[in-house]
Amino acid sequence: MSKLMIFLSFILWTAPVQDKMVKTKVTENITMSLPEDFYAMSPEDIAQRYPSVRSPIGAYTNSARLVDLSVNISATRWREQDVEMAKGFFKASLFNLYDKVDLIQEDIKTINKKQYIVFEFESRINGDQFSLDKKDPVRTYTYIQYLIMNGKTIVFSFNCPIKLKEKWQPVAPEIMNSIKVKGGI
Repeated sequence: MSKLMIFLSFILWTAPVQDKMVKTKVTENITMSLPEDFYAMSPEDIAQRYPSVRSPIGAYTNSARLVDLSVNISATRWREQDVEMAKGFFKASLFNLYDKVDLIQEDIKTINKKQYIVFEFESRINGDQFSLDKKDPVRTYTYIQYLIMNGKTIVFSFNCPIKLKEKWQPVAPEIMNSIKVKGGI
C-alpha cells in the first residue's frame, strides 16, 4: 500500500499543473473556456500581433503574453455542405503561410453539434541569416479550427512558441472543444 501512495504522490507532484478554465464570452453568440490567466488583448496588442484590415472579433493572451488565441471571421465565403472542399483550401493556405509545416492532425470534427475543420501543426518561418539583425527561424505550435456557418467562416486559432508546446498541447483541444456558437454570426 505504501508503494502505491509513494507512486501516486510522485505522479501528482511531477504532473503539470492544469490551469483552471473560465467560461469566456467572445461575442453575444460565441463562448469558450479559456485558462484562468488569459485576458483580452488591448487594441494596441491586437494591432501589433494581428496587423490586418480585419481585426479579430476576439483576441486573448496569457499573463506571460506568449500564448495567444484569436477568433476571426474570414473573408472567404463557403457553404456548409462544402466543408470537405473548404478543408483542402484551408490546408493549402496554411502551407503557403509558412516555410515548413508538420501536420499533427487534420480532421473534420463535430463539437457541440457543429462541424469544425481542425488542423494541429508545428510551423517554421525561416529567419534571414544575411540581414543586419540576423533573424532566427520562428517555430510555432498551432491548433486551428474553422467553422462554416451562414456562408461565413469563423476561425479559432491557438498558438504558442514551439518550446511551450508540451505544456499547451493538451490544453488547446480542451479550449477548442469548449466552443459554443449559437444563432447567427
